[in-house]
Amino acid sequence: ESRLVAWHSGLKHGVNKLEHMRGRHELPLTKSEWQKKLTPEQFYVTREKGTEPPFSGVYLNNKESGMYHCVCCDSPLFSSEKKYCSGTGWPAFSEAHGTSGSDERDTGILRRVDTSLGLTRTEVVCKQCEAHLGHVFPDGPGPSGQRFCINSVALKFKPRKH
Repeated sequence: ESRLVAWHSGLKHGVNKLEHMRGRHELPLTKSEWQKKLTPEQFYVTREKGTEPPFSGVYLNNKESGMYHCVCCDSPLFSSEKKYCSGTGWPAFSEAHGTSGSDERDTGILRRVDTSLGLTRTEVVCKQCEAHLGHVFPDGPGPSGQRFCINSVALKFKPRKH
């Protein structure tokens, strides 16, 4: 009986730990949990690798100072200081927040190969929750020459406090 009590106690501790971790978003949410948390447009773009229509995004012409965060997990991703108008119809950034030279170790993004349209592109995802954010292209301004083409619907803007 004491082994059964110890096993049950350990199981209960494990369940409590999992619930605690889920509360801090350390465990991935299920598809239905994401659908409840996000709008249909946010879910389509971030969880199903969709794209918002060009020139439709709420942040395309945003010129306020602040930080762009992941709409799914609130991780800081891009600073307004690196935002520019690329003329392509999506918010564009020359680098991710936390970039040091060409080192992206301290950023909130990951790059992945994307061959979904029959051509090879570089997808940009959130490092913390793997939300699809957009793509990065080698036709941006200097010195990095990069254009992070990011869907507005994948972002949440937080203005800089004065």
